[in-house]
Amino acid sequence: MLQSMTGYGRAEERFDEETLSIEIKSLNSKNLDLSVRLPQALRTHELNLRKRLSDTIIRGKVEVYVQLSGQQLNPQAQLNQEVINRYLEQINAIAEGDRLSQLALALRLPDAVSQEKEVLEDQSWEAKLFQVADRAVEALISFRIQEGKELQEDILSNLRQIELGLERIVGLDSERTDNQRTKLREAIDTLEQKIDENRFEQELIYYIEKFDINEERVRLKNHIDYFQTTLKEEAVGKKLGFIAQELGREINTIGSKANHSGIQREVVQMKDALEKIKEQSLNVL
Repeated sequence: MLQSMTGYGRAEERFDEETLSIEIKSLNSKNLDLSVRLPQALRTHELNLRKRLSDTIIRGKVEVYVQLSGQQLNPQAQLNQEVINRYLEQINAIAEGDRLSQLALALRLPDAVSQEKEVLEDQSWEAKLFQVADRAVEALISFRIQEGKELQEDILSNLRQIELGLERIVGLDSERTDNQRTKLREAIDTLEQKIDENRFEQELIYYIEKFDINEERVRLKNHIDYFQTTLKEEAVGKKLGFIAQELGREINTIGSKANHSGIQREVVQMKDALEKIKEQSLNVL
């Protein structure tokens, strides 16, 4: 099943007094570029979460946001009495004043009050984190599959245009050969000299072989078939890009050998369709 690299997934679950939510956003990238933002309480589980996500998301520029809220996780203010007392001694030594004002000033100074959050290191919280992350990834993959269906339809439509162009070129190719034979015969006749018919046929065969595109037509058709087969596989974005390069190589060769306005027009249209395929392939997982 073809998947897009762009996607979005979100999952949320409540555990007693805490609520855990995970949001995943994915964009195009040649490889996996994974950014994970965890609350301080869950930082110890980041490495294992990264590994779990990497095994399923595969490719893309992926941003993961983890949020955790609950009564037990609210910051607890802690007064640093030793620090405050030292501040009060220094303030009192500089200037006299009422004790309450001095205390208010000391509390505003650095490290007088600390905010501490509980760190959730136990394995039960890692299991909860994985549980919600798996659901978010499922939502992301579902989104990617839906986007992939639209990509596949567009790619197949453009691939069909290349296939139809190739079919028309087959018809034009026989016409081109007959035209070249006629032009050469007319050119010889204007010389009003007797020629060796065997030599003429040999030269004609050489000329036609020089511009023969039969091999390119066969290879192009094979590449089209291979492209269609590959679309049914999984995680084929890079592979489709390689096949598209081969399609372009055969189309360009046909164009350089064409020597025929009708074939040249078909080649231009095929190139246009191929460029659209290449653009869409960049977004395929």
